[in-house]
Amino acid sequence: MRVREVMSSPVVTVPPGMPLKEVARILVTRGISAVPVVDDGALVGILSEADLVPLELVPDPRAHLAPLPEASPPAFRIASEAMTRDVIALPEEADVADAGRLMLERRIKSIPVLRGRRVVGIVARRDLLEVLARSDEEIARDVEALLAAELGSPCPYRVTVRDGVVDLTGPPDPVDRRLATLLARGVPGVLEVRLDEE
Repeated sequence: MRVREVMSSPVVTVPPGMPLKEVARILVTRGISAVPVVDDGALVGILSEADLVPLELVPDPRAHLAPLPEASPPAFRIASEAMTRDVIALPEEADVADAGRLMLERRIKSIPVLRGRRVVGIVARRDLLEVLARSDEEIARDVEALLAAELGSPCPYRVTVRDGVVDLTGPPDPVDRRLATLLARGVPGVLEVRLDEE
């Protein structure tokens, strides 16, 4: 499955000069955890909750017995000053499995999706969960349609799905069976494919 099939698009972006207060307001009102920073259509950085939360960690003097030292004003005021410049991004044709692996390895919640240098979408952990949460009925319908389109209509396999596990029952031809397995594995939400002969 390709990233373009699960990404959110169009994506909310911000310019480098946007005040951080406005960026925070966008994250809160849109219910998103990160926003790409785009200059003249090209990705130049990303701002996440993790980049903004430290700006609000000034201690409340009423919560401490001893006087606190004078807090210095935050150094960052606009998006370009607080953004992460070394952005992990993927092309829209990338494999969803690669996106998931990168999120886990790098401990990030979202990845901008690019066409050239232009941001065309964003894929987040929630997008991957939505794929996993697809119903068995949706998965079966998609597997049947794909097999019919690629192997001939009507679909040469009986398709049953339970908890994301696809059972294919059909002809014994090894080439068709291998192709059917590969095609079914690419359907969003499929966890495993099992084959049975008629």
